[in-house]
Amino acid sequence: MRSYSPDLTPPWKKPKPVPEVAAERDLVVEEVTTGFCGAVIGCEAGTVTLEDRFGKHRVFPLEPRGFLLEGRVVTLVRPAAAAPVRPTRTASGSVAVPGARARVARAGRIYVEGRHDAELVEKVWGDDLRVEGVVVEYLEGVDDLPAVVAEFAPDADARLGVLVDHLVPGSKESRIVASVRSEHALVVGHPYIDIWEAVKPSTLGIAGWPRVPRGQDWKTGVCEALGWPSSNTGAVWQAILARVTSYKDLEPELLGRVEELIDFVTAPAE
Repeated sequence: MRSYSPDLTPPWKKPKPVPEVAAERDLVVEEVTTGFCGAVIGCEAGTVTLEDRFGKHRVFPLEPRGFLLEGRVVTLVRPAAAAPVRPTRTASGSVAVPGARARVARAGRIYVEGRHDAELVEKVWGDDLRVEGVVVEYLEGVDDLPAVVAEFAPDADARLGVLVDHLVPGSKESRIVASVRSEHALVVGHPYIDIWEAVKPSTLGIAGWPRVPRGQDWKTGVCEALGWPSSNTGAVWQAILARVTSYKDLEPELLGRVEELIDFVTAPAE
């Protein structure tokens, strides 16, 4: 027995196939039914939006043979999604190393004064630190720094870098740092009372960091001056941290000191 195709349309009556064209933005086409001619300004699932030369918008279904392109019938299709672009730089501005595994942790360490400092360093320099195998730990204040350094016992194969807040001449911090004596320990600091201040005001949409009267808790005073909730400074910090995306959001006085510590800790032993 012969088998027959269920489609009994004679070959000469079947429509010829037409090319499929991606509905890329600014592509100019004409809708065959209405004659509306315009440039593609959007393409969602199943529809395309055209804008004519007068700025009028019309939405049409993406039907087969539904448009004319330079006088030829075409079928518009939704453009393929672009492949995600891999970053070529880390948040710190260093060249990214795609697929690099974290290095086994070095014996050397970087210490910072508090949790907020550690979270900021991790967000901006985390990729670099993992590639270099550098662990960042935080101190609960700088008062015990000499004892901490003595207990760590830094040497040529286990260097210690320390980042100190508010390291300015005549401060308590400067006197404590001066008492640290080790060629394998490097203590540097930034001039800001708190690590919050190292975030550029423009990053947060404020004119500047307010001055807080001496004797008042700095974070509380800042929150009150700026109208931020002062009862939960931890939540305020998380909101600040969320606005930081790269080194460009930080003051150079902090950037240079962190880079200096990383270089010191990762330098080859002599």
